[in-house]
Amino acid sequence: MKVLILGGTGLTGPFTTRYLVDQGHQVTVFHRGQHSADLPSTVNRLLGERRELNRFAGEFKRLAPEVVLDMLAATRDDAEMLLRVFRGVAQRVVVPSSIDVYRVYGRLHGTEPGPVEPIPLAEEAPLREKLSIHGEAYEKRWVEQVVLSDPQLPGTVLRYPMIYGPNDGGRTFHLVKRMMDQRPVILIDEGLARWRWSRGYAENVAWATVLAVTQARARNRIYNVAEPEGLSYLEWVQRVTRAAGWPGRIVVVPRDRLKVQGHHEHHWVVDTTRIRAELGYMEVVPQEAALRRTVDWQRANPLAEYDSKDFDYDTEDTILAELEQTDRR
Repeated sequence: MKVLILGGTGLTGPFTTRYLVDQGHQVTVFHRGQHSADLPSTVNRLLGERRELNRFAGEFKRLAPEVVLDMLAATRDDAEMLLRVFRGVAQRVVVPSSIDVYRVYGRLHGTEPGPVEPIPLAEEAPLREKLSIHGEAYEKRWVEQVVLSDPQLPGTVLRYPMIYGPNDGGRTFHLVKRMMDQRPVILIDEGLARWRWSRGYAENVAWATVLAVTQARARNRIYNVAEPEGLSYLEWVQRVTRAAGWPGRIVVVPRDRLKVQGHHEHHWVVDTTRIRAELGYMEVVPQEAALRRTVDWQRANPLAEYDSKDFDYDTEDTILAELEQTDRR
């Protein structure tokens, strides 16, 4: 199969590309050349800007990809351009979306008030009615609507969770940094501690993407992609710190102390039954190993923008001392 990947040099893209190549598919990666991704030597690279996709229409027609995986579509205009360029060229498009399309995301951030919704969220669960907190510059609801609306070019939508792994942009490094700074205690707001959220390891999300790209039964389907457990934040921190071999303590503190934003009574957990039943998805890397790989990589490659001064350790120490004094009374 000929596969064209738009983007593909970020968190999940290199894993996706390597899996496709290992399966014998011909892969072309269209990207700006600003990220040095470790891709197999057989991968064809095509340099260009996603917003100027129409300029490469002739080249894409010569490539004649059977499936286009667009990792970069973030707006309605992006999705409409995707269909214009590849209608009559490709047989199907696959587009990663996000679980932030669900209404619970708006309720979590206070943009769509309402009661707590039952979890886990299946693909038919209510979607947001208002723009995401990112505004029009990133609105996957619109991307989904466009991609699934064209009878001439079938689409597949993958709703990604919070993705962690090597080079995950700080999604787990804020914990790793505390351990590197030899903090003896990690404090967690009690509301946040109970909050549940779907996550996925980058290589596992990539494998789910490969299944959607290579299986025709994914045509015109939407799939949630995530780990089977929607861990609470406390459980998540416990597993990350255990993977790191950290000897410290985790302390849950009253909600009024750390000033954490968000309505954490709204859990954000999705149901992944459909992709497991229809495409045979299952994680290729167990969570324990995934967390070890993530922590090890981040210790070896600390983010320069995360400085110890950005963490208010003095305030945390004061809160901890006050809590311990109260406990002794």
